[in-house]
Amino acid sequence: MIHEVDEALRLLLTESGLPERGVEVVFDPPTRDWAARRNAPTVSVFLYGIREDVARRLGGDVEEHDGDGVVVARHSAPRWFELAYLVTAWTNRPQDEHRLLSEVLRCLTSTDALPARLLTGTLAQLGLTVGLDTAGQGDGMPSVSDVWSALGGELKPSVDLRVRAPLAGERSPAGPPVTEGLVVRAADTAQGADRERRLRYRETADPGPNGFAAPRERPLPPGRRRRGGAAR
Repeated sequence: MIHEVDEALRLLLTESGLPERGVEVVFDPPTRDWAARRNAPTVSVFLYGIREDVARRLGGDVEEHDGDGVVVARHSAPRWFELAYLVTAWTNRPQDEHRLLSEVLRCLTSTDALPARLLTGTLAQLGLTVGLDTAGQGDGMPSVSDVWSALGGELKPSVDLRVRAPLAGERSPAGPPVTEGLVVRAADTAQGADRERRLRYRETADPGPNGFAAPRERPLPPGRRRRGGAAR
């Protein structure tokens, strides 16, 4: 799922015309060594945090049907995750970096969700909305200053991008549909009836035409008597 989100973000930024002007879109961490090797205007979309959105966790299964409406598989409910990206612009002049970052910001804020035409793989199959939160107030992730400290670089203008995407559940194939009625086969167990004691009524081997639902004479407990008769 993560690589599918990466690809959708790359396509979204590509549609804004960045590659046509010689701007590269990469997902490398913007470390000091990386910045020293860079030789072209670049937009870095660095994934620095992943957190599950537990409020959207669901239970149960989702059925998968074929063209005839027959259940062929079952999927566990997808789980939602928040992906945090640090988006930065890199050129030789701060003014150019700000201009480039402004274009990126305009592109990302033009939509609240990744367009369906840009989704691939499991994201396209699920058909669920992949939301975008650009430069918002995100919680549960490392702060931007902590990210820069971990990268070993100096703090510079950046856009904090959050993507909420579903992770497809496990797929379990379903058995073929039942096309025949229930068939019951009975075996003669009269010889083993005394040993196995399968019958509810004593001294009964053949239940007769009415089966075991037919009324039968049952012995009374000691000291009890039937109506109109003496105690047994």
